[in-house]
Amino acid sequence: MTTTRSRRREAGGQAAGRRPYVMLGMATVGFALTFWAWALLSPLGAHFKQVLGLTSFQQALLVAVPVIVGALGRIPVGALTDRYGGRIMFPVVSFATIVPVLFLGLAGYRSLTMLLVGGFFLGLAGTSFAVGVPFVSAWFPAERRGTAIGVFGMGMGGTAISAL
Repeated sequence: MTTTRSRRREAGGQAAGRRPYVMLGMATVGFALTFWAWALLSPLGAHFKQVLGLTSFQQALLVAVPVIVGALGRIPVGALTDRYGGRIMFPVVSFATIVPVLFLGLAGYRSLTMLLVGGFFLGLAGTSFAVGVPFVSAWFPAERRGTAIGVFGMGMGGTAISAL
């Protein structure tokens, strides 16, 4: 019995019809949302500095923690994506991002320690790039992958949404 994944591999890894474009749109929106969450603490850093009386170093640390975790986390999350595929990993990373956002919004904003813990787990959102690129690439032939990944990359606009 062949699965959809194996049939797609046998066909050269690409799917036909409108489905790749629907998946690309969904992945781009999901990427924008995870990047919104990932960059959430950066524009709020000045507010937390004032309200919690943070030093400049503490503010920088608050902003840096999710970025560092997201950057380093791309290695294991990318490996997990190679093993389990983007169809599983993209929703896992997206739904896992909800927990730190809710934590920070409901209770984590009260102290630097709680902000750092929330920011650490918020870093998981930054790994969505390592999931999305192979996920999107699998749906398009080689001559269209660059454009598809460029469209997916527009999801980085989520960082601008955070600033707004």
